[in-house]
Amino acid sequence: MKKYLSLFVILLIVFTINTNVLKANDDDSSSDKDKKVELTDDGIENDSEDENDDSLNQETKTKIEALKKQIKTVREEAKVKMEALRENVKNEKDAVKAKIKEQRIEGREKALERFDSAIERVNDLKEKINIQIAKLETRGIILTDVKTLVTTAETKLTEAKNKIAEINALLASSINELTKENKTKITTLTKNTQSLIVEAHKALGDAVKLLKDKVRARIETEKKLKEVENDDNDNN
Repeated sequence: MKKYLSLFVILLIVFTINTNVLKANDDDSSSDKDKKVELTDDGIENDSEDENDDSLNQETKTKIEALKKQIKTVREEAKVKMEALRENVKNEKDAVKAKIKEQRIEGREKALERFDSAIERVNDLKEKINIQIAKLETRGIILTDVKTLVTTAETKLTEAKNKIAEINALLASSINELTKENKTKITTLTKNTQSLIVEAHKALGDAVKLLKDKVRARIETEKKLKEVENDDNDNN
């Protein structure tokens, strides 16, 4: 009975996560329209397949970590440049020009904050799914395909962060109005970033669906085993 209850609890949690995934997708869909950047398992699997998958995942994780370090460097450099731009505003003697420059910097920072918030929401969902994966694996449920989807989501998120870092670098390059070339670059990077975030959401949504199917399958399997056990006891 305790086994059933714990699995039902996990299933309820997974349903909650799925609701959050759908809500986040809806939020991001409206965000794409209204918040644009303004620039004026239950199953048996072959052990060898698991080993190959682990190898691929490790390779992917290594690439992700390397990209994360690169992103961190770019973001830190952009932060220093943005702070330098703020100092530049303080030295502007013309009050009107100073106000324009200040508003320009604030607009750029808010645009970046919106991107970071979207990434954070998806990352939070990913961590919730990882917690449930860890719990289910302790029960012997094979979740290789679910973990692959989560890794795919993490890859997409990291790629999105890289695009954001590129946008950050362009916005911090000068306090002056963006050139036509840089505006075009940022528009392209923005579209790519939004697409990557949507793809990450989809991968997580698919992961949650698989989790639900696998939990249901395990509950059904344990139920049948219990029925067989009870029948054997009755016959004896």
